[in-house]
Amino acid sequence: MQGSCLCGAVRYEIDSIDKPIGHCHCRTCQKAHAAAFATTAGVMRDHFRWVSGDDVRTAFESSPGKQRHFCSKCGSHLVAEREGQPHVIVRVATLDEDPGSRPAQHIWTSEDREWLQYDHLPAYEGWPPGR
Repeated sequence: MQGSCLCGAVRYEIDSIDKPIGHCHCRTCQKAHAAAFATTAGVMRDHFRWVSGDDVRTAFESSPGKQRHFCSKCGSHLVAEREGQPHVIVRVATLDEDPGSRPAQHIWTSEDREWLQYDHLPAYEGWPPGR
């Protein structure tokens, strides 16, 4: 699958989505994406490749050890990663095609905005059980 930023300068490819798609409601995701939640999925590092845009892709350490990669031209957040984890966290909305699976959970709902109402998916106040 292909993914890209809004302006198309930064592109990536993934072989598969390896962890469930989920909606993250943490305040950091809310601020980074200017949205009530960010839809993410884990992709094993060996299933992920940057294709283009090295010259405009930059990163920001949003919390200790967590890098958020984004396009410096259009501002699209594409991927986050923590050093030592075997996977990266892809922003599903930046995929250029249907990933073939659907969101399975909401996480960090304890940080929801008061005005947010969401659907029937399981919701967890922090990380889901078993994480």
